[in-house]
Amino acid sequence: MGNSITEGWWQQRPEFFEKNGFVGRGIGGQTTPQMLIRFTPDVIDLKPEAVVILAGTNDIAGNTGPSSVKMITDNLAAMAQLAKSNGIKVVLSSILPVKEYPWSKDVDAVGMIAQVNAWMKQYAHEHDFVYLDYFSAMSDEEKGLRKVYSGDGVHPNLAGYAVMEPLVLEAVEKALKQGKKRSDKNKGRRTKK
Repeated sequence: MGNSITEGWWQQRPEFFEKNGFVGRGIGGQTTPQMLIRFTPDVIDLKPEAVVILAGTNDIAGNTGPSSVKMITDNLAAMAQLAKSNGIKVVLSSILPVKEYPWSKDVDAVGMIAQVNAWMKQYAHEHDFVYLDYFSAMSDEEKGLRKVYSGDGVHPNLAGYAVMEPLVLEAVEKALKQGKKRSDKNKGRRTKK
């Protein structure tokens, strides 16, 4: 579930999605409130075992107007809780590094991304979700996206997706195993009424 980063990924690497049973639900330019609106038809109705949410960069860039960190994190939390309440395992992906948005140069991209990612990591820990850290693997010394991974400093190229692919596979596997461990533990318990 995501924006142009996810859309570009399944368009450029359809074989990766097909081989792993993934469905790409990225729409270019979208922000978290827009994703929250389509979360039921694009995620819940498909009945996946897990959802990987990669969202928030367009909110920071101001694509649908100014967004605060709290607005972004509220929407991420709502998507995660919707998934959880429908028995779908949750992977929260860090926002990719961005030093400057070419279409929104005045935004404090580095600072806001750091705040949202820190919240996401903590929130995932508190709620038994998986936090997928793309940021550390892809950032340069200025906390932007390494030039080798992107043409515009925002969207990954094939080299960028090549870094992301093993990370997402590992995160999904971890989320599915967490769910299995929990259900195995509960099998031996009796409930009192």
